[in-house]
Amino acid sequence: MRGRVAYAGAIHEARPEGPLENARVRLADGRVREEHEVVWLAPFEPGTIFALGLNYAEHAKELQFTKQEEPLVFLKGPGSVIGHRGVTRRPADVTFMHYECELAVVIGRTAQNVKREDAMQHVAGYTIANDYAIRDYLENYYRPNLRVKNRDGGTVLGPWFVDAADIADVNALELRTWVNGELKQHGNTRDLVTGIAELIEYLSGFMTLAPGDVILTGTPEGVVNVNAGDEVICEIDGLGRLVNTIASDAEFGRAPQTQQT
Repeated sequence: MRGRVAYAGAIHEARPEGPLENARVRLADGRVREEHEVVWLAPFEPGTIFALGLNYAEHAKELQFTKQEEPLVFLKGPGSVIGHRGVTRRPADVTFMHYECELAVVIGRTAQNVKREDAMQHVAGYTIANDYAIRDYLENYYRPNLRVKNRDGGTVLGPWFVDAADIADVNALELRTWVNGELKQHGNTRDLVTGIAELIEYLSGFMTLAPGDVILTGTPEGVVNVNAGDEVICEIDGLGRLVNTIASDAEFGRAPQTQQT
């Protein structure tokens, strides 16, 4: 289990010191710091980011959407990624912006035309993702608008990268999201519509997956609107807790945006 942080003008590999729910940070040189004393980066350099939409049946039902024939997948740019304890902007003109707690699967070996029975051999490990969405900007569920899912700082990754071998059963992990200390979202990876091995088979069937590529596997039901000042914590069994804060346009030094069509 490892992460990446910036401290004292340098980037360090870090490991947790103590229980994951309240861990301090041990830098590679042996120094131990409180987690708020460092700047957290994504725990690895992400390559292509594949994001799954509506990959939990109850979440699809929550949004009144019926199952699609193929996985609903879209790509995300690297500028969307920030680390643990980062700040995500909520544009002033939106009415519904919500978190999405997701298991992030990190590819470790090149995958091309991989069958599902061999797919997990290509997984290096896992981390937590909080992939924010702005429903105001959504055109439709079949063609997600770039402004919904590719916003700067809208995809939070971390805090730790956990080796695949350290997770006993990735198909039975509890996911929880807390907003200002109140539990709002709860699910389990056993309820994925399209499982991890199937996703790797599907994606590698028409494109090559490379080490460092990331698959965000979707979010369970229980998404609610969040506002500037809210603290959002996503937890997944064995992976830790990912903390994020919402801030306003004004806090980012930006004037309110005007809705475009």
